[in-house]
Amino acid sequence: MATGLTKAMKGSLCHEYETELPASDVWEVYRGLLAGQLVPQLVPEVHPKVELVEGDGGAGTVLLVSFPPGTPWPSTFKEKLIKIDNEKYIKESLIIEGGFLDQGFKFFLIRIEIIGKEENTSVIRSTIEYEVANEYKNNPPVASTSGLASIAEAIAKYAKEKRAQAMGQLSEE
Repeated sequence: MATGLTKAMKGSLCHEYETELPASDVWEVYRGLLAGQLVPQLVPEVHPKVELVEGDGGAGTVLLVSFPPGTPWPSTFKEKLIKIDNEKYIKESLIIEGGFLDQGFKFFLIRIEIIGKEENTSVIRSTIEYEVANEYKNNPPVASTSGLASIAEAIAKYAKEKRAQAMGQLSEE
């Protein structure tokens, strides 16, 4: 019986968003600090503010991320970038303070993978891995990829517009 309860305390959720862009174009936005700078502009209803606490966008960088006003849980969380793989296009961040941890999660990891497909298309795979704290096992918090889905769509649109502008400039020369 205890084994079943332990398994129920961990989980993962995944969302995939297909783009009409090469993986390298999408990765250019996600890989460093640009995504954090763009999110408040592109999807303020998800995260109206993302602030750099320390770092340069590589592994070890810490960001302070805000939820929109009126959110029923703590208004901010800190995330630490723990993996940036520029060859496989993978970025992982771990929530280290506030937000999801204050809602009852003991562990909350976000992984973004940009997967190249045929004919210059790609998929943005957003995964959440989590573990619920024991004291919340009877009333576990709810995890959702909806915010990551909105961010993926907005970043793909942004990258597509930037690519179109660059292609337009090239054809004018």
